[in-house]
Amino acid sequence: MLQKTLNGKTPSIGEGSFVAENATLTGDVTIGRNCSIWYGAVLRGDVGAIRVGDNSNVQDGAVLHGTLGVSETILGEYVSVGHNAVVHGARIGNDVLVGMGAVIMDNAVVPDGTVIAAGAVVLANSILEPGIYAGVPAKKVKEGSEKITRMAHDNAAGYLEYKEWHR
Repeated sequence: MLQKTLNGKTPSIGEGSFVAENATLTGDVTIGRNCSIWYGAVLRGDVGAIRVGDNSNVQDGAVLHGTLGVSETILGEYVSVGHNAVVHGARIGNDVLVGMGAVIMDNAVVPDGTVIAAGAVVLANSILEPGIYAGVPAKKVKEGSEKITRMAHDNAAGYLEYKEWHR
């Protein structure tokens, strides 16, 4: 892993977490406990803080970043950020699945128990309600439910096992 101190801030990695050898963590980045940051992921906390809650995962090729003076990136607990997704200065609740290749822009708020479908684009300043969102721009295609929350939670829980294979 490339872990780089920038502007006096050094990334912090919680107990039991796995960070792949070629993941990059720069600046103001805090990874919670039992997280996994996968191959080729970039968490660039140079212009805004990045916080990853416990038991969350940032999958291969995903990018987390923000905009100077505008946004920081906050992930709750049991969040999965899919392969090649971009979370740019957004707030993501607990038990959320961000699909592969999805993009979530500055100051968007994704609540607990939500799924952002693969390839969806959540526009800046969007305030979502629980449910499933798909498309460009992302639109709600299904109301939130305990089943959706459980699906998102279980996806992240699976990565708790997968990270152990790689640690």
